Amino acid sequence: MSQQDPVVKIVGAGPGAPDLLTLRALRALEQAEVLVWTDSLVNPQVAALAPEPCERIRTSSLTLEEVMAVVLERAKAGQRVVRLHDGDPCLYGALNEQICRLADAGVAVEVVPGLSAYQAAASALQQELTIPGLVQTIVLGRAGGRTGVPERESLGRLAALQASLCLYLSARHVEEVQQELLQHYPAETPVAIGYRVSWPDQWIQVVPLTDMARLSRERGLIRTTLYVVSPALAGTTQARSRLYSASHSHLFRGGA
Repeated sequence: MSQQDPVVKIVGAGPGAPDLLTLRALRALEQAEVLVWTDSLVNPQVAALAPEPCERIRTSSLTLEEVMAVVLERAKAGQRVVRLHDGDPCLYGALNEQICRLADAGVAVEVVPGLSAYQAAASALQQELTIPGLVQTIVLGRAGGRTGVPERESLGRLAALQASLCLYLSARHVEEVQQELLQHYPAETPVAIGYRVSWPDQWIQVVPLTDMARLSRERGLIRTTLYVVSPALAGTTQARSRLYSASHSHLFRGGA
C-alpha cells in the first residue's frame, strides 16, 4: 500500500470524557479532514477536538449504507477520514460491516481502540471486578432485544457463571433482565447502574439486584445505560492477590 492509498480510521471515542481518549485517537482527530461521528452517543467535546476546517458529518439520522457512501466518497477523494464511534468500535459498533464494505472498495482501514464504559464505571466506583477467590471473570453481554443473541449466549447462560457481568444495550428490557438474573445471582448481589458514564451529567449508583429494574424506571433510563452485576462490588478486605504476596516468587522476586 502506498502513501496515496485511501485510509479510513475508525476511532473509539471512549465512554464520553475527552481526557479518556487514547493518544492515538487524539492524534487521529487532530489530523482529520472529514469527521463522520455518532452524534447521538459521542460527547460533542470529543468531536470538537477535530480542527476547525474539518468537515463534520453527523450520522444519527443516516443508515449504514448512507454513512459508508459518504466515507468512501471522501476517502477516495484523498481526504483523511475519521469514523468516530462511542466507546470501543470492537463492541457493538457494526465494525465488521464497515470493514467489509471498505475492503470491497479497496480502502484500507485502521481501527483505534477506545476505553469502554464498563472500565470507566469500575474506575469511577474505585472497584476491581476481578477479586481473587471471589470472581475472576468479566463477561460483556446484552439483553436479546430486537437484535437478538445466539441461544448459546442467552442471558441465562451468561448469568449462570456468576461472574462480573457487564450488560450493554439492556435498559429497555430491564424487568426481564432482572427476572432472569435473579434465577442465578443471589438477590442481594450488587448491581452498578451507570448512566452516561464519564460525561458531565454522569450518574452511577450501586443497588441490590432486586432494585435494579425499579430504580432504572424511576430514573427513566432507556439508553446510554450500563449495568455491572458483580459480587466484587460488595467489597472485601480478605482477598489477596498472590502476585504481590511475600510468599509468592516469580521471575523478578524471590518468595519468602
